[in-house]
Amino acid sequence: MLEPRIREAFLDPLNAAGPPGAMSPGDLRAAVESLRAHCAPPPPVARVTDGTAAHATGTVPFRLYHPRPGTRLPLVVYFHGGGWTAGSIAYMDPPLRALAVEADVAVLSAGYRLAPEHPFPAGLHDAQAVTAWARENAAALGADPARCAVAGDSAGAALATVVALEARGSPLPLVHQLLINPATDPRRNTPSYREFATGYQNSAPMMERCWRTYLNRPDGPLDDVPWRAAPAFAPDLTGLPPATVLTVEYDPLRDEGEAYAARMAAAGVPTTLVRCPGLIHCALHLDGVAPRAASLRRHAVRALTAAFA
Repeated sequence: MLEPRIREAFLDPLNAAGPPGAMSPGDLRAAVESLRAHCAPPPPVARVTDGTAAHATGTVPFRLYHPRPGTRLPLVVYFHGGGWTAGSIAYMDPPLRALAVEADVAVLSAGYRLAPEHPFPAGLHDAQAVTAWARENAAALGADPARCAVAGDSAGAALATVVALEARGSPLPLVHQLLINPATDPRRNTPSYREFATGYQNSAPMMERCWRTYLNRPDGPLDDVPWRAAPAFAPDLTGLPPATVLTVEYDPLRDEGEAYAARMAAAGVPTTLVRCPGLIHCALHLDGVAPRAASLRRHAVRALTAAFA
């Protein structure tokens, strides 16, 4: 059953306003940023610093959350959601403050480039570059380069999957992948896409717009997408680091995330899959209106704690 407080305090007012229609990139970005208003106040973090990671073709902004300065903690490089077209470091600030403190890890939140100004593969290149930079500079960040994970939600989880795929064979392997509601498949043909197409904040029409904007494909089929954009098409998942995939019950993306988890497990990747009942896609930002929404973050905390034990 859908969590009653999510329906009453969030979905009912949202749906009463009517379908969003063809939102401009600016409108979508404003809608995504507004989700911060529904977050519970996060715990204080001992040190929060903003910086930039330089790479061959530019820089990537980041924010580092370090709950215990002076102690070299595990490092989590995190990529925000927002359909590759929205979201920001500021958007993920409340959930990541809580994640850093509760999991006792250093979290580096990356501000990768967004479509339509920067379609695929710009954001992916930023994700790869900032991950490499963070590992090379881990000691200066107060982190342990031998204990590094990639993580993300929705579109950011898709970036994390590809970073992990491309990092296979690295002399210093990633320890874990934490994938929250990952967007992996642009075909949008699963039962959860049909069951939750509209009315649950994230929607099938919205995801189609996001995929098409990210890929710079205004029309035509989306069944021949490069796997580095759509990890569902990756031909080989062997050799990946252990993974935790978290999905939520009322989300069009639920089934594709669970299918990707099943493929990793079949390829021999130690994989934990958790479906959070009663929650919707943006639950990471709803713990201020529905305390049960915090269960999604708590599963993430448990996954990281176990991965770095």
